[in-house]
Amino acid sequence: MTIDIEDQILSRAKELGASLAGIADMNTLKKSPSYSLLSSVGTKIDGLYANFETEGFEPPEWPKTVKSILVIALSHPKTDPQMDWLYKRGYTAGNNKLIKINKELSIWIEKVLQINTHPMSYYVGKGGIYLKDAAVLAGLGCVGKNNLLVTPEYGPRVRLRAMLLEAELKTTGPVEFNPCKDCPGYCRKVCPQEAFADKVQFPSGIDVVTPPARDGHFRRSKCQLQMERDRVTLDDCDRIVTTADMDEQKVYKSPNPAKLCRLCEFACPVGS
Repeated sequence: MTIDIEDQILSRAKELGASLAGIADMNTLKKSPSYSLLSSVGTKIDGLYANFETEGFEPPEWPKTVKSILVIALSHPKTDPQMDWLYKRGYTAGNNKLIKINKELSIWIEKVLQINTHPMSYYVGKGGIYLKDAAVLAGLGCVGKNNLLVTPEYGPRVRLRAMLLEAELKTTGPVEFNPCKDCPGYCRKVCPQEAFADKVQFPSGIDVVTPPARDGHFRRSKCQLQMERDRVTLDDCDRIVTTADMDEQKVYKSPNPAKLCRLCEFACPVGS
């Protein structure tokens, strides 16, 4: 029996260490919620990228030969917190593992399947993609009330990476999965900055079909405040800091790791 190329790729991804893997269509991704929203309102709306100073949004230019996206996910359980501890400027242990999987997978796809690949930056501004959107289109899960990807197997406790493929492959999603429908919102109740308390107000005349966190109740700036607080050294943790008063060099040179907040992840009962 002949095994489809798509199945070969997904199987190989898991053999190399990925917990989940899926395939999405590039043209569909360009019309996904994050790109559509930012094209309409720009990047200065609180709840999206409140630290950016520019209002315009120009999506990255990806190679025109790219037709598909391979998304991989790595499980990040509560029992293994070190995966995203940050000791200095650079990648976390979890991200390093994802990069390694992607690199080995890229070599295998090009050698065995004769498909050109394009590993990319994690950051959209440097040519990356919106990983949550891609993961949803690839069938890995849905975006939850916590504004994170929620997977059936692991809930929101996953880390993502992707690569571009020069082949028109069958997509593996999206899938019918909506664990937030009747959930009382455990994730929103535990946020120390109450990032989900207020609804994002969009400019008049802008019709947002898919707002952040499903219903627009998400303030990225408040979430970012907690993340910046978590980045300071242990001696500084008795005060809440903002980006402006944070000594960034002190953080990244500290022997103490930055342990970023994951309370909304741990509060989610899905996949537990």
